[in-house]
Amino acid sequence: MSVERAQVKSSGVTWLTLFASTGTLICCALPIILVTLGLGATVAALTSAFSFLITLSQHKIWVFTFSGAMLGVSGWLLYRPGRLCPSDPELGALCEKAHVWNRRIYWASMAIWGIGFFAAYLALPLRIWLES
Repeated sequence: MSVERAQVKSSGVTWLTLFASTGTLICCALPIILVTLGLGATVAALTSAFSFLITLSQHKIWVFTFSGAMLGVSGWLLYRPGRLCPSDPELGALCEKAHVWNRRIYWASMAIWGIGFFAAYLALPLRIWLES
């Protein structure tokens, strides 16, 4: 496989990871944050307008498992040993620029996934523990 094809494949996985981790934010963190801010009617309106949010939240284990696996694959592709850029100076500079952006997207995806995970699995038990 050529270096250019490998770079395109890596970039595609990185963007898919961002999409998958954003799904965790939309399904789980956004409704909890809106309800916490007193915007429960907004959550009701969103779930009636976008019924897929209910399906996503019902299957949040699968959503988090898939997006976590995608983050793992993306991280491995991004930080694996032996990653090469073309020896041509112009293509090498473009490859490095793409790698910098892939790292930014990856860490943004990790932050989004972490926020979603906290909201979906840790926020309520933490609140119950703090109130008791």
